[in-house]
Amino acid sequence: MTTKRLKKIGLILILIAVVLIITVPLIVMELSKAFTAQEHVVRTDWSFETGDIIAESAEWQVDFTEAQLGDGFRAVQLVPQDIGEEDFTFYDPSVQDRLDGALQSLKTMTGSPWTASMPLAVLNPFGTGSNGLYLYFETEQATQVSYTIHVDAEDIPDFTATAADSSGEAYTKVHEFQLIGLVPGETNYVTMTITGKWGNTRQLVRFKVDMPDTSSGYDTRLEVTEGTSDQAQAEGLFAMMRVNGYLGYGFFYDDAGVLRYEMVLEGFGLDRILFDGDEIITCVSSSKLARIDGLGRVTQVYDLSGYDLHHDIGFGADGEVLALAEETGAQRVEDRLLSIDLDTGTVTELADFSVLMEPYFEMTQPVEPTDDFFWQAGEWDWIHLNSLQYMDDDSLILSSRETSTIIKVADLHGDPTVDWLAGDARFWADTPYAELCLTQEGDFVPQYGQHCVEYLSDGDADGVYYLALYNNNYWSLNTRDFTLEVAGNVGTDLYGTGDETSQCYVYRIDENARTFSLADSFDVPYSSIVSNASQCGESGNWVVNSGISMVFGEYDADGVLIREYRYECTMQNYRTFKYDMTIWFQ
Repeated sequence: MTTKRLKKIGLILILIAVVLIITVPLIVMELSKAFTAQEHVVRTDWSFETGDIIAESAEWQVDFTEAQLGDGFRAVQLVPQDIGEEDFTFYDPSVQDRLDGALQSLKTMTGSPWTASMPLAVLNPFGTGSNGLYLYFETEQATQVSYTIHVDAEDIPDFTATAADSSGEAYTKVHEFQLIGLVPGETNYVTMTITGKWGNTRQLVRFKVDMPDTSSGYDTRLEVTEGTSDQAQAEGLFAMMRVNGYLGYGFFYDDAGVLRYEMVLEGFGLDRILFDGDEIITCVSSSKLARIDGLGRVTQVYDLSGYDLHHDIGFGADGEVLALAEETGAQRVEDRLLSIDLDTGTVTELADFSVLMEPYFEMTQPVEPTDDFFWQAGEWDWIHLNSLQYMDDDSLILSSRETSTIIKVADLHGDPTVDWLAGDARFWADTPYAELCLTQEGDFVPQYGQHCVEYLSDGDADGVYYLALYNNNYWSLNTRDFTLEVAGNVGTDLYGTGDETSQCYVYRIDENARTFSLADSFDVPYSSIVSNASQCGESGNWVVNSGISMVFGEYDADGVLIREYRYECTMQNYRTFKYDMTIWFQ
């Protein structure tokens, strides 16, 4: 081969290398943007299968159709006549008003009262829960309704609950509630027990429901592993939130790992459920919160136009919900705090942390395609706020994943200022915030990449209290030129090498002494990102979700596993909480 030919080949190889150097980061960036963009997608197809049209309402612009629930039970479905139009959503107050009007008209259409043996039944009346069955009927005496759902499958135990009536009364003559617990894709045998105030059974009603498959296609049963603790599990349902690959849904499982409710959202995921009287407030898309009652009816929508939610919501001052968010389309992400007035729906930006912590912000830079969090390439995720906890003294405790630090902001509604920082103080040593770091008291490895910092309990003096958190135990910094040597048990690999663990941590915060110490901890499956460890139930059990490991578990108060649940998703499930769901159950 001639020298000239070798030079030509060499030049071609150099050109190929240059092209790869230029294009590979661009490809990585485009792929990463496609992955993160799914959180902002809004549902465009709200259609669902129904039977024949029974009647039409011109007044409410709703079709009454026969629900396909098998031969054993007759029920109706309400279909808005504009359901196929562009921009239709069930999370629209006007749509909800029409559905409610149509539902009210059904109550009087027979000219005689609906009875327990022949109730008015509507499947998913407000479009927000695919397997929620609305029931309406009257009884001669004030009674209470409980029910048991049986499925002919060995791995599905019976599900028993007492219905929470929409009236808010424990005993009533007019019954209106959502029957929760019907298993999608199964034949469900329901025994409804009508009980008087003295505990006497006044009536038993039995019916069969052939429930359609899930709307999402998600698993109705999770893989369950028994732990070694014999502690009873807390009452309630596990709520899986923001399951990647199934965004736009919320999944509620019982202790046996059986799906009992599939909440249908506009997009995104739940993040957290806030209970306000007989209603809940939660995320229903990346730019909307909604208030929903026990019947599945959306009673109010909070539009965050110009902002996208990310990671957490929580009650703030009276009549307010606080939300972590980012400006829609901005390069800077996950560094804004919003206030939503629950009465008026007014959205106010309470804090822009790039201004509140400007001296540190100026030391940072956007994420690069070669960083650990390459899917955020081009974004300036310099603080990554992922949880909030409002305190009675008008302060706010936040978790910052990117800095592996817990941050307290004082005088939130006045003149917000950073009060203290808790974490590895070495991170802040060469910044203007070094003096604000709480002193670590005791020999332990501080948290890294933590999530879901929550108030747990008061301490033994004013200014002393306990915080619970999921310590991901994962060190990664993508937005600052800084190197930190961490202990050998701290993970530095996104998916782990097999030896790492994460932990549930309980910190004792002493604001008087300006210290923090590790009051309690236990190991849990490793998850470098996302996840939560939250107490539930009167016994002090813990529900821990390890998103990257794709498991959640319930642990006793000592951190011993009671039961673990394995699930499927794309990369991660964000959080799992356990709620007693008082909007559905007494």
